Amino acid sequence: MSNIVETIKNDLINAIEADKLILPTLPEVALQVREIAESENSAIADLVKVISNDTALSARIIRVCNSPLFRGSRAIENLNMAVSRLGMAYTSSLAMGLAMEQMFQATSDMIDKRLRATWQTSTEVAGVCHVLAQHYTRLKPEQATLAGLVHLIGVLPILRYVEDRDIQISSIMLDNVIDELHPRIGALILKKWDFPKELQNVPLEYTDFQRQVPTADYADLVMVANLQLVAGTEHPWTDMDWNRISAFDRLSLDPNIDMGEEEDLSAQMEAAMALLK
Repeated sequence: MSNIVETIKNDLINAIEADKLILPTLPEVALQVREIAESENSAIADLVKVISNDTALSARIIRVCNSPLFRGSRAIENLNMAVSRLGMAYTSSLAMGLAMEQMFQATSDMIDKRLRATWQTSTEVAGVCHVLAQHYTRLKPEQATLAGLVHLIGVLPILRYVEDRDIQISSIMLDNVIDELHPRIGALILKKWDFPKELQNVPLEYTDFQRQVPTADYADLVMVANLQLVAGTEHPWTDMDWNRISAFDRLSLDPNIDMGEEEDLSAQMEAAMALLK
C-alpha cells in the first residue's frame, strides 16, 4: 500500500476522531423543505412557497410530475398542481434529492467526474429502492428514495480533501480510501444533518452482507438495490453466493431473478431513476 494512501487515511481518521472533519452542510432549501414535511401543521401551500423560491427546482418538480411515472390525464403546468399530485412526503424527498445534487460538483476534472459518477449511482440506487419499498415492504417509498440518495454521501468529504490539497493519486488507490472510509463518514454526516435514525446506519451497513436484523429495513433495500445494479457485470460482488445474503429473504425476493428482466418492475425503476436525472 503506498504511503500516500496511508497518509490520506490517517489524516481523515484523525480529523474524524478530533471532530475536525469538514462535513458538507445540507442546502438551505433542503432544510426548509424537511422542516415543513416534518411539521404537523404545515400545508401544501407552505411547501410550494419554499420551493417556488428556487426556479430550477420548481421546473424539475413540474417536469417529474409530467413524467410517465406520475402523468395523469392532463399536463401539470404549475407547482401547486405538481405538489398536490405528488403529495408532501414525496415532494419533500424529491426536493431534498435535487437540492443535494448541487453538492456533487467540483472544479477539478477528475474529482468532478468522480462526484458525478457517485451521484449517478446514488440516483440509480434510489430509483430501485423506491420500487422495492413499494412492492416488497411496508417501508416508506420516499424514505427509501432518500436512503439511496445518501448512501454514498461519505464520499464527498474524501474527494473534497483530495481536491483541496491537489493530491495526485491513481483511481485504484482513491477507490481504496473511499471504500474503507466513506461508510463511517457518511454516518457522521447523516447524524449531523439530523436524518431519521433508521437512515443514519445505511452507509455503515449496506455492504454488511452477513447482517441479521428482525425485519427488512432501509439498509437492506440499499444493499439489494446495489446488488441488482451490478448483476451481470464483472463487479466483485457478483462472485458472492447471493443465496446466502439474508436481505433477499427479508424482502421475499429471489436473488437469482434479474429484476431488470421483469418488465413491469424494470419500467418503474427506469421511471424512478429518471426523476433524479
